[in-house]
Amino acid sequence: MPESKGKPVPVEIRLYRGSLYLGGDIYERYFAGLDAVILLRREGDLYIMPVRNTAGGGYLLKLMNKDGDRIINAMDFFREHGLDDFEEKKLHMFWDQTMAGLKSSGLFEPAN
Repeated sequence: MPESKGKPVPVEIRLYRGSLYLGGDIYERYFAGLDAVILLRREGDLYIMPVRNTAGGGYLLKLMNKDGDRIINAMDFFREHGLDDFEEKKLHMFWDQTMAGLKSSGLFEPAN
């Protein structure tokens, strides 16, 4: 994981119209070789966690272009959690070692 003077450097993931957009570099760094992730809401935070066996379910990491960018279509998840508007949000996410996934703090807080 990238660090700057011992502190984790955030990665930016875009949320738009119920889908998460990951750059190819983010996919390679955190989810290389995987086909799916799970999304988890824990209090006000969002976690994107790798799924090692797609038979267990999850959201597909669909290839968008030749640069390796990926999209996670999760309109149902975000609608269920009150984020079904079409306003674009840029999420600054950090790798959470304890949860073994990317974390966006406070996404589901009322101010967001």
